[in-house]
Amino acid sequence: MLDAVVVGAGPNGLTAAVELARRGFSVAVFEARDSVGGGARTEELTLPGFRHDPCSAAHPLGISSPVFKTMPLHRYGLQWLHADLPMAHPFPDGDAAVLARSVAETAASFGPRDAGTYRRLVAPFTDRTDTLFRDFMSLPRTALPRDPVTLARFGLAGLPPSTWLMRRFKDHRAKTLFAGLVAHVMAPLGGVATSAVGLVFALAAHAEGWPVARGGSQAISDALTAYLTDLGGAVHTDYEVKRLDDLPPARAYVFDTSPTAVARIAGLGHTYEGYRYGAGVFKVDYALDGPVPWTAEEPRRAGTVQVAADEREIGTALYLASRGGKAPERPFLITVQPTVADPSRAPEGKHTFWAYGHVPNGWQGDLTEAIERQLERFAPGFSDRVLARATAGPPELATRNANYIGGDIGCGAASGLQLMLRPRISAYPYHTPHPAVFLCSSATPPGPGVHGMSGHNAAKAVWRRLRQSG
Repeated sequence: MLDAVVVGAGPNGLTAAVELARRGFSVAVFEARDSVGGGARTEELTLPGFRHDPCSAAHPLGISSPVFKTMPLHRYGLQWLHADLPMAHPFPDGDAAVLARSVAETAASFGPRDAGTYRRLVAPFTDRTDTLFRDFMSLPRTALPRDPVTLARFGLAGLPPSTWLMRRFKDHRAKTLFAGLVAHVMAPLGGVATSAVGLVFALAAHAEGWPVARGGSQAISDALTAYLTDLGGAVHTDYEVKRLDDLPPARAYVFDTSPTAVARIAGLGHTYEGYRYGAGVFKVDYALDGPVPWTAEEPRRAGTVQVAADEREIGTALYLASRGGKAPERPFLITVQPTVADPSRAPEGKHTFWAYGHVPNGWQGDLTEAIERQLERFAPGFSDRVLARATAGPPELATRNANYIGGDIGCGAASGLQLMLRPRISAYPYHTPHPAVFLCSSATPPGPGVHGMSGHNAAKAVWRRLRQSG
């Protein structure tokens, strides 16, 4: 009998398996698709030689991940590559704000009225990000805080809605860039603890950057798999699990799936019937004949580019997708241009690029035209660079990854209490009513992102249970 079986070979499932294997437990992973990766994959979606990441591409939380830092993933081929700027946010007038590695450079891009405000906002945390991220991403009840004073101070700054925090700024540049950071969790800007979301992304840029993985996000999943194999773990692909009886006998079963799926497979009934799924996304992957022709200079040097005219445009787009039931005419776009840092992703002189906008959960329309209209506002002539495109709305995303219910790439709405207390209000979010079944996906704290911490935290719950049971 195995000690543990993991269902789902995304970053969290693989991390949970690694954490158990390196503590001496026997582990096997079962993945429904023909390759590992989950939200961290790389495929030729458009033309031969153009390597695209179907979901995650830039990894501020990956390079900053407390658990990844304990693993020798570089020995298994994982290499982080950085653009000159982690992120830029251009404006219609040709100006831009930036999120740079340097706090001073970031603050200067906001203008004199907001530079000091931003420096004061991040100053208490910039020298303590390692312990802060470890403490913040280990909540709740998986580890005692190493620096409870800094964590408490972060809580005071982060718990209010981001709309309150943005009142500290005077000009649109700082407000818009920060609103865009919050919008990465695809929830309205006025929600509780949304200030913490923006602060985490900003601090991650100053601490480690927003890199891409050399060759594609698949490198993260492949490195975790290779490390797990060396530790004695096994990975089985093309193995769909419909019920627990489909799996070999084990002392524990760990699911890197949606709460909906674990309830169905493990027979948990209505345990998660109150769990909410959030807005979906519509994503376009591009093969380009040259770099994106941004009007502003800064986004040409950035790995990630946020696209919206101001914070009101961002707020409207998020509201319509999350609560208004319609796709915005001017979507807020998160875009990544991997070949700025990693030219190996495309033939010489060519580029890969992806963009997504927010749409209602399960939306079945086509946002391509609206996305490209928005891009043309900030990069005139963009459409002339397009060699090929691959589009994916909520139905296609859900087909590619069963965790993306209705196109929700965060595996659950990150709004209200569910931003922090997911998948239900409990001090033990990784446990289920079945004593041998655990949940380790992005539906558990600390939530979405390729960081493995949900898997790490769940693994702690599993090994404690296994040791208690002998």
